[in-house]
Amino acid sequence: MDQTQKTPTKRTELQMARSMCWHCQSEIHGEYFCVQCVKVQPVSKELDYFTCLGLPRLLNIDTDVLETKFYELSRVFHPDFFQNKTETEQAISLGNSALLNTAYRTLKDPIRRAEYLVQLEAGSAKDIRTSPPADLFEEILALQEDLQEFRSAAPGQDPGHMEDLRARLKTDREALERRQQDMESRLLELFTKWDSLQGRAEQDDQLRTEKTAVLTQMRALLSNRTYLRNIVNDLVETIG
Repeated sequence: MDQTQKTPTKRTELQMARSMCWHCQSEIHGEYFCVQCVKVQPVSKELDYFTCLGLPRLLNIDTDVLETKFYELSRVFHPDFFQNKTETEQAISLGNSALLNTAYRTLKDPIRRAEYLVQLEAGSAKDIRTSPPADLFEEILALQEDLQEFRSAAPGQDPGHMEDLRARLKTDREALERRQQDMESRLLELFTKWDSLQGRAEQDDQLRTEKTAVLTQMRALLSNRTYLRNIVNDLVETIG
């Protein structure tokens, strides 16, 4: 008997892409496999990553639980178990595995997890700033001028001046890295605040207002962090 037929057809919290089995049209309610014909069922691509991996929509998560759930589902849908199946079953296993892999990679990383949650709750968190944050405006403009001068320096230009310029850029990079770390610390504080709000039983206008405020702060921090990270990467690439 093949591997998939030995798999228990247990109820799950997963939302399947269809309400009826694609093969025998039997009614399904979230089972990995049809209880009638034992064919693998496609997981809905509309399913959010938290639900897909059996986690609440929180920002401080137990990564051990995340990993356990991921490997549990990966074993169920792994394409190796479907090599001797029909093309449809192979395609479903590949699609389910791809969704699980993306969900796991996203939720495993705290910053990607936060970006994803903000996207779910309040729209994209990846709107990269096109201008420096207000408190860094003059500092970033001066840095970019130094960076442009360093890049456009002609061969043989005053070595002493170039070393001073490199040292200044290195100092700027270290300062921006510290700011980035500070932003990440503030994000962690907001993670805890969000999780606390999620744990509140009452659902009222006050709670929605507080959640919106936290999401707004997170989105701004994530956007600013992305902007700074791009500047830091540019500095690293230029001066090492």
